Amino acid sequence: MLRTDLPEIITETLPGPKAQAIIDRREAVNPSAIKCIYPVVIEKGEGAMIQDVDGNKFLDWIGGVGVLNIGFSHPEVVEAVKAQAEKYFHGMYNVVTHEGYVALSEKLAQIAPVKGDKKKVFFANSGAEADENAVKIAKAFTKRPNIIVFSGAFHGRTLMTMSMTSKKAYAVGMGPFPDGVYRAQFPYYYRNPAGMPQEAALDYYLDSIKAVFEQCGPADTIAAIVVEPLQGEGGFIPAPIEWVKAVRKICDENGILLVADEVQTGFCRTGRMFATNYWEESGVQPDILATAKSIAAGVPLSAIVAREEIMEASAPGTIGGTFCGNALACAAALKTIEIMERDDIAGRSCEIGEKVSKRFNEWKEKYPVIGDVRGLGGMIGLEFVKDQKTKEPYPEFSAAVIKGCAQKGLMIEGAGTYGNVIRFLAPLVMTDEQLEAGLDIYESVIKELLEK
Repeated sequence: MLRTDLPEIITETLPGPKAQAIIDRREAVNPSAIKCIYPVVIEKGEGAMIQDVDGNKFLDWIGGVGVLNIGFSHPEVVEAVKAQAEKYFHGMYNVVTHEGYVALSEKLAQIAPVKGDKKKVFFANSGAEADENAVKIAKAFTKRPNIIVFSGAFHGRTLMTMSMTSKKAYAVGMGPFPDGVYRAQFPYYYRNPAGMPQEAALDYYLDSIKAVFEQCGPADTIAAIVVEPLQGEGGFIPAPIEWVKAVRKICDENGILLVADEVQTGFCRTGRMFATNYWEESGVQPDILATAKSIAAGVPLSAIVAREEIMEASAPGTIGGTFCGNALACAAALKTIEIMERDDIAGRSCEIGEKVSKRFNEWKEKYPVIGDVRGLGGMIGLEFVKDQKTKEPYPEFSAAVIKGCAQKGLMIEGAGTYGNVIRFLAPLVMTDEQLEAGLDIYESVIKELLEK
């Protein structure tokens, strides 16, 4: 049964012959800007496993980039989508009310840790749409034109979210961009400025927000500060809770809304239903939460949650869209959340995260190319460096690790401002045997590369 199988490569080379033929067809008909470095053409997926068209079996620790927290083709989600499909695929929510949209909204209003007693919810199709809509409603509520985002941030590929995203490799040739998007420094403690004592770091990063007020837009022109609780593309960097508390205070003092981008961190990935549950446990809540990815186990859907007074500030017609809150997606999401709560997927995320972090930290002691291990729950980053003292990034090594692991049946993916971080985004339903097998492959590739 694929769901419990271990990685197995049966072809002499990767990609195998059937996969290569399809990859050749892909290159002929799809733009090269949508690149793929993996030698895999999926035929079916179950749990954390992929079987390709040649019969090779891969352990997937990318999860569609964080979409598959409960794995590929969960049987109960499949049945929920089938049941909905037998009734109707779609009913535009501006035209007909469908109960799935209402029920999912009620559930998210109940569980999302945003500030306020009465919450309202609406849906979009992708993480970028969720982030953009969060900014739209923040501007509508505050009547202010500007926002603050951070170094290392990734928020999407629409025109607005490309502007918000820090790494401009994702925006080459796409300008001009909207104005009013200002950038402060995210607290990347591993790479504090040279010579800075750790006790000075918090003030340094907070001062960069205050510098925005002075140099870019006064505080009373800022609608929102948008934060990833744990940066994804930026290198799996958790926002320190003492910094989050201070940012919340800055927002409260200046009438600014705090927006949490939980596109990648939501739905049990970090060991809580949302990463902002950790904020809530420390007495801090965002005003708006934008989330997507694992919300519907692979069916496209995203959500925006905020208290009623914020949501009601948007003028009719300014939010929503044809496919937003599609009936099949809502059915998948309701079942996904039910499974996550019933099976304590957040607890499993913590359990996996502890095992992975322990092993990664052991590697850090053994292998001089590992500079930092960090994350929350089952969302962990491993940063590769040429020297542990100088911390010089080593993207060539991390790229070689990714390639080497794929050849042995383990799929992992890079991240980070310098391209030197490998992220752990594995489906949280993998077996203990699969986890150990993946870690063994991972370590074997690191050792082989260092021995060359």
